[in-house]
Amino acid sequence: MPKEKFGVAVDEEIAREVDELVAECDDLGASRSEIVEAILTAFIHSDSDQAEQVRNIIIWKRKGTL
Repeated sequence: MPKEKFGVAVDEEIAREVDELVAECDDLGASRSEIVEAILTAFIHSDSDQAEQVRNIIIWKRKGTL
């Protein structure tokens, strides 16, 4: 399947946590992009209501409660 590139800006805390995952997956040689894609794949393929979850996360982040 072809891939599409797009830029994403994340909080420094999220970037640090992704970097920690990269370090933990050192044996796989996983990159930041591959880690983020894996997280998005797991989220999109979950049985939950992704639209509702995304809406809630955006609201929580804007309120500073997340």
